[in-house]
Amino acid sequence: MTVDGRAVSGQPAASRDRQVAWPVRSGAVPRLADGFLSRLETAADLAAALVPGATVVLTPGRTPAGGSGEWLACSGKTQVAAGLAESLWQAAKLDLLIWVEATSRASVLSGYLAAAVAASSTDPAGDAETVATRLVNWLAKTSQPWLMVLDDLSDPADLEGLWPAGPAGKVLITTTDATGLSADRRELAFPVGVFSPREALSYLIGRLTADTDQRLGAIDLVEDLGCEPLALAQASAVIASSALSCRDYRNFFGRRRASLAEGAAGAPPAAAVTWTFSFEQAERLSQDGMAQALLAMSALLDGHAIPGALFTTQAACGYAAGDGAAATVDPARAVGALLILERAGLLSVDHAGTTATVRMVRVVQSAVRAAMPPVMFERAARAAADALAELWPAEERSAWEAASLRSCAASLQRAAGDLLWAGGCHPLLVRAGQSLDSALMTGPAIAYWNEIVTTSDRILGPSHRDTLVAGERLAEAYLNAGRAAEAVPWFRWALAKRMRTAGSEPAAASAAQLKLGQALVAAKQFGDAITVLEGTVRDLERTRGADDSGTLRARDELAAAYRAGDQPARAMRLYQQTLADRERIWGPQHPETTTTRERLADAAIAGGRVKDAIRHYKRALADREEVLGSDHPDTIAARGNLGYAYHTAGRMASALQFYEQACAGYERVLGADHPDTLARRANLAHAYYTAGRLSDATALLRDTAARCERVLPRGDPLTRSVQESLTNITG
Repeated sequence: MTVDGRAVSGQPAASRDRQVAWPVRSGAVPRLADGFLSRLETAADLAAALVPGATVVLTPGRTPAGGSGEWLACSGKTQVAAGLAESLWQAAKLDLLIWVEATSRASVLSGYLAAAVAASSTDPAGDAETVATRLVNWLAKTSQPWLMVLDDLSDPADLEGLWPAGPAGKVLITTTDATGLSADRRELAFPVGVFSPREALSYLIGRLTADTDQRLGAIDLVEDLGCEPLALAQASAVIASSALSCRDYRNFFGRRRASLAEGAAGAPPAAAVTWTFSFEQAERLSQDGMAQALLAMSALLDGHAIPGALFTTQAACGYAAGDGAAATVDPARAVGALLILERAGLLSVDHAGTTATVRMVRVVQSAVRAAMPPVMFERAARAAADALAELWPAEERSAWEAASLRSCAASLQRAAGDLLWAGGCHPLLVRAGQSLDSALMTGPAIAYWNEIVTTSDRILGPSHRDTLVAGERLAEAYLNAGRAAEAVPWFRWALAKRMRTAGSEPAAASAAQLKLGQALVAAKQFGDAITVLEGTVRDLERTRGADDSGTLRARDELAAAYRAGDQPARAMRLYQQTLADRERIWGPQHPETTTTRERLADAAIAGGRVKDAIRHYKRALADREEVLGSDHPDTIAARGNLGYAYHTAGRMASALQFYEQACAGYERVLGADHPDTLARRANLAHAYYTAGRLSDATALLRDTAARCERVLPRGDPLTRSVQESLTNITG
């Protein structure tokens, strides 16, 4: 964005320090199951339908009314999508393959953000919505062939403003319910139902290779199982891990199904029966009960991608051991228990990539949860929460791991509900919200903290500390989203509560005052902001002293409020005082000293004292170059700021020199399409116009407008500003 014609960045910009090695994959494509079939009979036309520019929606082939529909919806849609994606990738027909778990808005944003990072030579700037929109814009215009798979789309509203499309792209969606899709997208629905008899028999026989005698009765078993993919997967897993034949299993299946049908409206789908045999087989294979315990925990998490390391945490091992003695449990036993569950057909363990991932079909999770006694459910929920909190790193190094942990936490919240609030808000709930904040997922963060505040108020009460902390987080989320007017009431609420305990927590009360002042400035309520911040500075000077770092930061905020409130003279006086103090305490070239000097120059510009501004900007630039180097983003920004000061003074030759240096530096370090680069290019174009170089200004504005339209969200203020400038110049 631009402030007073100068480009500023809301966050530190990353350097252009990597090259994209095409082709690129983003997201975790599920491993193809043992015995995977390409469905040449029941999905033969899918590849032909998925042409460039097309969107194809995979839906269940048949979903009868009643509780059985959920079982029949498990027709292998994800495996079909994964098989097609891998086929196109192996055939070198894609430059970009993106796999997105589309179960929520947060999951969609996580997938888009990961793709934007993977396909760019620099870390994308802006919040998650901005980055995602920029990716969609790029996909719409690129000529590089790409495929995006949106797996398990739960609510089409989660894709609002983010529907991918483009002449070079293909979009494949899997969903259990296509009724929420628009009419044009429903027209492209491709039903994926049960196997054909030939496919089912081929799959079953292909899974029973160790002992061919086990295939006896395979044709009849396929018929009894209705060719259901999930039922066949579970049945073949049990048979392969036992001494049973297909005929033996069929006999057991028939009796169990008849028993379950008694008193019901009709016979249940095959998979609603076969999972019970898988569960019993896991019990037989796991004599110590660890497999059953880990199955219960898995049923509460996001079955699309559970980090395998979760099951080797002390919390998980202690819970699975049944005695809480985590230190005595070998994590290898937990790994063995997971493999038992995989052998029984209850989940799968994907070892592709750097870490193992556990996947579990949602309908099986639901069945396991329904079968758990309350005491077992509560123990599993608490263990899952403790394990997630233990595994979650303080610094999220992997975007995929963070997204997986957030999704697992969300699934656990839905399943466990108030169990995570016994004795107070579980630390996991706070950590999940902090992850949304750090990922700049502003919309999901606001919704999340709203929910936490409401729940905390209901269970713990409005005076509980956890309720206060959640309210402060909600206020921050509103502020980060640019919704300062909505943040202010929450900051006032938090300050009122903090002031009641100011004697015991003076630092927290001062921080709450400072946050309220910042929010009031952002909301353009400058009079109130100045009143609050003046009080904050007085309190800090009295309690901490004038030289305290917190006091100096509060002074900076007050000076910024003076400047924003059109009181530049007062801002300059306060900045001058703070600059002198920082030079005395930390030295003239300390980064915070230089930042204060730049802010003093900003205030001087606002007050019409351009010569003073130039002097301070020149000193700041020299200090930045000496301390940080010529190619650091802060140094480049300092060059642009000096160019703006010269521009304001009418010294156009010097202005153009520093503007051009800043533009070249941003393009070199951040890339030509980075928002900070685009803002600097707009400033340079304005300087060309002022200097009478109309053709240079027009050419640069046209190119910048085209780049803004391609990479920035629709309606972005910078795009509008550049387009208006171009219209004014060209008429």
